[in-house]
Amino acid sequence: MDAATSKVEIDNAFCIVTRWTFPPNSATGWHRHEKDYVVVPTIAGELTLLHPDGSTTANQISVGIPYARQIGVEHDVQNRTGSVVEFLEIEVKPV
Repeated sequence: MDAATSKVEIDNAFCIVTRWTFPPNSATGWHRHEKDYVVVPTIAGELTLLHPDGSTTANQISVGIPYARQIGVEHDVQNRTGSVVEFLEIEVKPV
């Protein structure tokens, strides 16, 4: 799989906002979240999450419908579809 692209849009005292763009057949690669975060989809689609235990979850995201996760999540996010998917990831820095 190709690498998904990321662009940091904001990095200030309280948050980091990164735009993640997933062309078809791309992935983030394995990573562990070091901060709590919120995801806000900007281009709808389906992403597949690979978990450390080897299981997968299909995650359908819709434009403007956010979801949040806590620190410690570990996964590889993959776009196994033929369409581009994109979201903003907003990481919350500790106060």
